[in-house]
Amino acid sequence: MGLLSLAIWLPVVFGVLLLAVGRDQNAGTVRLIALVGAIISFAVTVPLVTGFNNGTAAMQFVEQTAWIPRFNMQYHLGVDGLSLWFVPLTAFITVIVVIAAWEVVTDRVAQYMGAFLMLSGLMIGVFCAMDGLLFYVFFEATLIPMYIIIGVWGGPRRVYAAFKFFLYTLLGSLLMLVALVYLYFKSGGSFDIQAWHKLPLSLHAQALLFFAFFAAFSVKVPMWPVHTWLPDAHVEAPTGGSVVLAAIMLKLGAYGFLRFSLPIAPDAAHEYAPFMIALSLIAVVYIGLVALVQQDMKKLVAYSSIAHMGFVTFGFFIFNELGVSGAVVQMVSHGFVSGAMFLCIGVLYDRVHSREIAAYGGVANTMPVFAAFAMLFAMANCGLPGTAGFVGEWMVILGAVQSNFWLAFIAATALVSGAAYTLWMVKRVYFGPVANHHVAELKDLNAREFGMLALLAVAVLWMGLYPKPFTDVMNVSVAELLKHVALSKLPS
Repeated sequence: MGLLSLAIWLPVVFGVLLLAVGRDQNAGTVRLIALVGAIISFAVTVPLVTGFNNGTAAMQFVEQTAWIPRFNMQYHLGVDGLSLWFVPLTAFITVIVVIAAWEVVTDRVAQYMGAFLMLSGLMIGVFCAMDGLLFYVFFEATLIPMYIIIGVWGGPRRVYAAFKFFLYTLLGSLLMLVALVYLYFKSGGSFDIQAWHKLPLSLHAQALLFFAFFAAFSVKVPMWPVHTWLPDAHVEAPTGGSVVLAAIMLKLGAYGFLRFSLPIAPDAAHEYAPFMIALSLIAVVYIGLVALVQQDMKKLVAYSSIAHMGFVTFGFFIFNELGVSGAVVQMVSHGFVSGAMFLCIGVLYDRVHSREIAAYGGVANTMPVFAAFAMLFAMANCGLPGTAGFVGEWMVILGAVQSNFWLAFIAATALVSGAAYTLWMVKRVYFGPVANHHVAELKDLNAREFGMLALLAVAVLWMGLYPKPFTDVMNVSVAELLKHVALSKLPS
């Protein structure tokens, strides 16, 4: 068992162990096991980064063994520059979520912690799978823990939100399964994703495959207009669910475009790039305006996530290194920033039990340390230089300028709308006089809350001030992907 298998299955094993312990009277033990499991799982991912060779686009830390030999299905894992950072990011966010729930979740603690640990392993599996069917199994399996998390520990409309989340994402994925089966037969009975990259497919076949993958991945991102499940899921999910949903699960769809849509259907990707760019820019501009009028903090940040993910898909389909690298950097940075934004909302909700902006005002007067963290994360959400939120968006805009100035100009309006809705929320929640007795009675961060926000603050500043380790990892893989996509695969 190699590092990737350990990264996938260790959290799953700890999750199952928690279900076995599973009594609320053992809550202290459960929390400790969950934290130890999450930290060990994160520690396993560190050698992946330290031992990664930046000079090659080949898959590294590869593990391959027969899974279902009769159908040539392989347990085949590997990471390259496009997927590496998502493995430690997922494990890191899981540690934060366990800490965040330490005192807050008191009902079915073992099941809650177990669901997040198992979800962590399954999401890492999506980023590592190099067998098409294995990818599909992990991709679909992630729905189950998140469905339970929203449906059991969510808000008043949790069942509606959980069903909507499940049905939207499942229906899209069924078309992807059809595409995978087609590729299996077309390749002579292989589920090897890298072998699929070399198939000579007609433009008609590529177009059908492209839209089959689009059905699965666009819902997961989510792109406009199939985004409507996300605000409902975020609003009803518990804080930990919102953090994982925004920080990791949205990236599964974007990663799918990189691993399947672009390399398997390169000509169709070029053919339908204007369509993808149009949908991405609608998300960037229109959804940014929708965020501006939200009264619920969680809904505002949920719409903000859709707008920021619009930058990601936009960067993919301008087909230059700056654009694609910037989009991948944006995926990682959004993981830190959006997770931090939802945790800040969770800190306030735990105290006041309201997500409405109108219920607050002058929080900085009673919670100055918390307000300092919240301001940092809000600035990162605006794309302030020196924070993680700036790097990816700036790279995508620079890449877009190389491609088409007016597309870059439209995309850059997101920086204005992002600042508008974020600062408008910050002004009303944190500044001004103390609005009511609830705010007057607020207590500042305890040690646990300070610790989890400090970890995210370090990540946001590190990535903003020194993004080189992140970009160096992906440079060769992005160049190889674009070289592959630029070469026509149409059969002569």
